[in-house]
Amino acid sequence: AMGLGESIRLALEGLRANKMRSILTMLGIIIGIGAVIGILTVGTGLTGSITGSMSGLGASNITVSLRKLDDGMGGMSSVFGLQTPDEEDMLTADMLEALRTRYGDYIVGISLNESAGSGQAKDGRLYANLSISGVNEDYQTVNNIELLAGRWIRQKDLDGSRAVCVVSDKLVNNLFAGRNETALGSDIQVNSNGAILSFRVVGVYEYDQSTMGFSMASEQDISTGLFVPLTTAKQISGSGDGYASITVQAAGEVDSSALAMDVQSFLNRYYVNNDRYSVFAMAMSTMVESMSTIMNTLSIAISVIAGISLLVGGIGVMNIMLVSVTERTREIGIMKVLGCVVGDIRTVFLMEAGLIGLGGGAIGVAVSYLISFGLNYLVGGGALGIS
Repeated sequence: AMGLGESIRLALEGLRANKMRSILTMLGIIIGIGAVIGILTVGTGLTGSITGSMSGLGASNITVSLRKLDDGMGGMSSVFGLQTPDEEDMLTADMLEALRTRYGDYIVGISLNESAGSGQAKDGRLYANLSISGVNEDYQTVNNIELLAGRWIRQKDLDGSRAVCVVSDKLVNNLFAGRNETALGSDIQVNSNGAILSFRVVGVYEYDQSTMGFSMASEQDISTGLFVPLTTAKQISGSGDGYASITVQAAGEVDSSALAMDVQSFLNRYYVNNDRYSVFAMAMSTMVESMSTIMNTLSIAISVIAGISLLVGGIGVMNIMLVSVTERTREIGIMKVLGCVVGDIRTVFLMEAGLIGLGGGAIGVAVSYLISFGLNYLVGGGALGIS
């Protein structure tokens, strides 16, 4: 009987005799394995980065918005900002005060935010693009904004509708040559919708690309948020009191999805007689979970499709082995004459198939690493500039 080493040597010689054919057979397996592992790796990476950036926006945050009843979109049009409720439908300061009183122990802060348009701050030839947002004190905590210098907007700024602002480090780079000390206390002129507004800089925050959204603009032209007191923003935009949406941050140990339900039912008491709007609260953690589920399902579906190419690769190996058995009848005859039993001959052919599979598999794994490394580099911000 033939030893295992002898079988492997004969199998290798058989593969070497048909180099091109062996390589092409391996290719099927290489592509199959490369695709499966590559897709799974990228899928996991993507899910991680999406849930990561959503958690960065605050895993314990709850978005509370007004939902229009019966608008044909299941009430979602107002959530996506397609419709602005009238002033009498808005959430009022009194409602929020009542909410704070009732759930004070469970809530870290209630963030209020209102857009007051976009514009450009100019100083001679220097400029910085910006979008003006009116915010309250809690906005900084809830949105994880890091101050580099100065202070955030305080209650007394809101009470007096002061013309103060907190600017990004990008704006300081553009207008004040990157010197925070020079920026603090300086007045900046903002040209917004044809009006010239003047604000005094009281703080500088760190612009965080990942939570602020994706931007293709250059460093010079990037548009960053200019935060002013909410009351000041309402004066600029001429909007009335009340809020169409707010963000509530749950305290550390609190189950934010359960709190979202409580907040929703608490605020809906004010809307019992309102036949136009109701309050809808959604926890970021719930969104993150549903997003992960969607991404995982997608990954599995694509992997199944990629798995089919693995099966095709396997069938390719069977096909080639079948062909080589019929081609090598003379060789098999000689082996039998030399005293080889059928089992030995079968072992040689099995070894050949095994070596093709192993070789293809090893190369496939290496290829998949390159694919996933390349794709993660692209998706993860190397080339596309998304962080």
